[in-house]
Amino acid sequence: MADSKHESVQYDDVAPDASAMIESMRAQGYTLATAIADLIDNSIAAHARTVELRCTWAGTRSWIAVVDDGDGMSEQELIDAMRLGSRSPVEDRAPDDLGRFGLGLKTASFSQARRLTVTSSTGDGQRAVRRWDLDHLARPDVKGWQLLQSYHEDSSGAQLDEEDLLANGGTIVLLECLDRVVGKTADPEGDHHQAHWINEVARMQEHLAMVFHRYLSGSHSSRIRITLNGTQISPWDPFCESVHATQSFPEDVNTALGGDIRIKGYVLPHRDRFNINDSVNSAKLHAAASGPDGWNAHQGFYLYRNRRLIIAGDWLGLGPGRGGWKKEEHYKLARIRVDIPNNLDHEWQIDIKKSSAWAPSPLRDWMQGLAREIRERAKQVYAHRGGRTANRQPAGSNHTSPWITRRKAEVFSYRIDRKQPIVSSLIQNLPDEHHEHLEVLLSLIEETVPVQRIWIDTAENHDGVAEPFEDASSKRLKIIISACLKNLEINGLSELKAWEHLQEFEAFQTAEAAAVIGTMMEQDKS
Repeated sequence: MADSKHESVQYDDVAPDASAMIESMRAQGYTLATAIADLIDNSIAAHARTVELRCTWAGTRSWIAVVDDGDGMSEQELIDAMRLGSRSPVEDRAPDDLGRFGLGLKTASFSQARRLTVTSSTGDGQRAVRRWDLDHLARPDVKGWQLLQSYHEDSSGAQLDEEDLLANGGTIVLLECLDRVVGKTADPEGDHHQAHWINEVARMQEHLAMVFHRYLSGSHSSRIRITLNGTQISPWDPFCESVHATQSFPEDVNTALGGDIRIKGYVLPHRDRFNINDSVNSAKLHAAASGPDGWNAHQGFYLYRNRRLIIAGDWLGLGPGRGGWKKEEHYKLARIRVDIPNNLDHEWQIDIKKSSAWAPSPLRDWMQGLAREIRERAKQVYAHRGGRTANRQPAGSNHTSPWITRRKAEVFSYRIDRKQPIVSSLIQNLPDEHHEHLEVLLSLIEETVPVQRIWIDTAENHDGVAEPFEDASSKRLKIIISACLKNLEINGLSELKAWEHLQEFEAFQTAEAAAVIGTMMEQDKS
């Protein structure tokens, strides 16, 4: 065949083998959760208001259906949608389109199932059905890309009431032969396989609550409702904006890439201050805020494309060194929201399954500078058990903690601050002959701080660290506070200044200690 503008070119038209091609496409790294999220993207793009997920366990005949009430498709539109690479990734998309590669429906479905059947209607009473069946394509007598025009004769689709579901338009995506979820030889009655199924569906629910949380909440025009076997999925807000002590930073905007990139930082509260108002402290709320993969895993940037979550906590290669910042315990309260438009996917290197990205070079310094500030604040909150002492210091002192950190080159150590007002007053009011003995004791404590043991215990137990005086009775706490107050006053502080020191002292920041101090102050006034 000759090219009219160039010299004659000889070539072979080498079409891929359908069965081999699709089998290869199955290894994209999807989980069940990420695959279903990709299918829901299509429902949102079709302006669905409700998405129903139906997951039925039946061993090797188990099936999953994604049913939406969106625009639906005509027969030709459905054929085009089932075509692999139906749209070019460089093609302009509508601003609210969540797709990019024209592969999501197929790659997500094939990653979990060997049989994909799609039924759709535009609400005109006509229904179009098309099916990709990998077992059919693998038959030796089947040639080419045969897209079938009906359900499989043994399909579980018969259990779906299409008349009701598609009465006003919409689409049903049915996944069967779920070999990647239940295996090829699963026993329908087998406890092991069923337990795995239940766990995968639960993980899927958590993932969808996170990925689509901005679509599931609020009053915006594109709010949707997602149900799983009849139960509505509630949103998981990674930034805990309803929590009283969550700190938010002003939003910043960058237009260097030709579109608005918006960043807003959050520092979540320490466990001790994780409440929804001044009077309610909720351990359950704190546990839920950790996310599907735990506190450490969910620190970092949260990248959204049209309010759909792409990355759920990652430092995106930013920070010093070859690998950038690592996920470390003391930064786990830092979460940063990044909103990008869908016309900049290539700049962020977003992959087909929308689960990885990389910060573009023109934005890296800007993002890194903002992240450094959020990380530093998060570290302070973590180190000071909620950051209660960070914004206000008692008059005449910058010492609210009895501990200080000393650094020498790359080595650091911890020392008890003898100048901290409460520590200083206790030392000064001891008899002279006891000063040397106390200094020996404090030095022994300083030299044997079990730093490595603390790091290991904290990493293994996360927030399992006891609060100061957690096991002390109110009576015992009152005795300790009274002794500290007395020593501060002996050393020349007025009663008012002494109370200010006690209220700001790190060890007395718990709700119990605050209550005891409040009661004692009221009694002094009376």
